[in-house]
Amino acid sequence: MTREQYERWSAPIARHPRGPAALKWINTLLTRLCYVCYPLALAVLAINRDGRFWRTLLVPGISFVLVTFLRKGVNRPRPYEALDIHPIIHKDTKGNSFPSRHVFSVFVIDMAFWYLCPPLGGVFLVMGVILAATRVLGGVHYPSDVLAGALLAAAAGALGFWVI
Repeated sequence: MTREQYERWSAPIARHPRGPAALKWINTLLTRLCYVCYPLALAVLAINRDGRFWRTLLVPGISFVLVTFLRKGVNRPRPYEALDIHPIIHKDTKGNSFPSRHVFSVFVIDMAFWYLCPPLGGVFLVMGVILAATRVLGGVHYPSDVLAGALLAAAAGALGFWVI
């Protein structure tokens, strides 16, 4: 992604009177929704003594830690650092752009919901795609960051929920 590409993609949002606020609201809403629904699902599993509790806790938890180490190792600059752009979603974070941990988290939670209740997995898949687009349009991630986050989450989920 170049500066010109980012500006072309984000211009319709940036120019709209409510565009930047709406993009930030979508980013916050989807992030919080995932981080509320996942613990609720764990609580329901624990209360019901469902045997899937530990797998649903450990697969996202362990893979989140591994992705965090990967990000620190790669330490890719964020678009607003490398391209000298004014992002719609303001962050003070430097580096750690690849892979997107926001997108990874939503997609690994999505995989947990596919494991527990496939219709909810479909809902979280849509949320993940929207959040990925929001992170790119917001200027805090490159398309490759969000794609890598989604693919790593899908691989972690497939491995942890269905293979092992």
